[in-house]
Amino acid sequence: MTTTPPPLTPPPFDPELAAALAVMGELAPTTLTPEILGFARAAEEAGMEGPFPLLTNEAMRRDGVFEVEERSVPGPEGAPEISLLIVRPARAHGPRPVVFHIHGGGMVLGNNRLGMELALDWAAELGLVVVSVEYRRAPEHPHPAPVEDCYAGLLWTAENAKEIGADPDRIILAGGSAGGGLSAALALMARDRNGPRAIGQVLLYPMLDDRNDTPSAHQMVGLGIWDMQANETGWNALLGDARGTADVSPYAAPARAEDLSGLPPAYIDCGSAETFRDEDIAFASRIWRAGGQAELHVWPGGFHAFDGLAPQAALSQDARNARLRWLHRLLGE
Repeated sequence: MTTTPPPLTPPPFDPELAAALAVMGELAPTTLTPEILGFARAAEEAGMEGPFPLLTNEAMRRDGVFEVEERSVPGPEGAPEISLLIVRPARAHGPRPVVFHIHGGGMVLGNNRLGMELALDWAAELGLVVVSVEYRRAPEHPHPAPVEDCYAGLLWTAENAKEIGADPDRIILAGGSAGGGLSAALALMARDRNGPRAIGQVLLYPMLDDRNDTPSAHQMVGLGIWDMQANETGWNALLGDARGTADVSPYAAPARAEDLSGLPPAYIDCGSAETFRDEDIAFASRIWRAGGQAELHVWPGGFHAFDGLAPQAALSQDARNARLRWLHRLLGE
C-alpha cells in the first residue's frame, strides 16, 4: 500500500523580511510565466521603477569615486559584439583586482546594470575594478549564447586588464541568481578550456539546477520571490525541450557537472526560505567532496534576493557584511 507523503511545510520568513515582502506587493511578483515575461520586459525597457532599480552612470560614479565607461568588445566567434560596463576607481594606484560581474534575471530579464549597487559597494570598500557583462538572453538566445557571451567578456577582461587599471591575475567572478549560475558555469568553462583562472567566485543565491525538483523548490511554491513556476519559465527559455534530460550541459546548469575539482574558492549564499536553497547547499557540499574550498551561508528566513529587495533589514546587513569579510580574506587586504 502506498501513501501520499504529507505536504512540505515551508520555513518561515524572517519577520522583518516578511514585512518588506508585504509592502513590496506587486513590485516583486512571486512567479513569472511566459505570458508575463513580455510585460516584465516592456516595463524594464520603459525604465519603470521595479524592485531592483537599474543604476544610471551618474549614480555609479558616486560623486566622483568611480569612472564609468561602456565599451563594445568582440563576442563569441560568429556572434555579435557584447557590451561591457566598466567601473573603476578614479584615484587607484596600480592595477587593482577586478570583479567580473554577471547580472541576474532568470536568464530572461535584466541587463548589465542589474546588481551593480552591491558590486560597487565591494569596489568602494576594496578599491576594485568592476566589469559587468551584457549577455544575450533566452528565449531568443538559448544556451549556449548567454554563457559564451560571458566567456568572451572574461577573455577580453583578462587580455585587456591593464588598459582598464585591473590586475589580470586577480579576477573574481560574481553574480546573483541567474548571474550566480552563469558565474559557476564560467568557472567550469575556464577550467576546461584552460582559459583565465579566477581567484574566487561569489555565487549569490545561484540558479544552478534545471531539474527544479528539490524539497525547497516544492516548499516555496507561490511564496517569496522566484518560485517553482518562475524557475520553470527561466529554464525552459534557456534549454527548451532539453530541460530535465540527460543532454543538459554543465555550462548551462552547473549542478550537472560531474567534476567540481580544480575550481576557484567559492562563496555561496542563499536564504532558508527560497527555491534555490537545496541546490545551492548541494553544490557547496560537492565542491568540498571534490577537495575544493567553499564558504556556505544559509540565511535563516531569507527569501530569494532578500538583501537586494530589503537592504536595510538586519539579516540583509549581516549577509552583505559576511561577503565583504570573505573578499577581504580572499584578497588579503
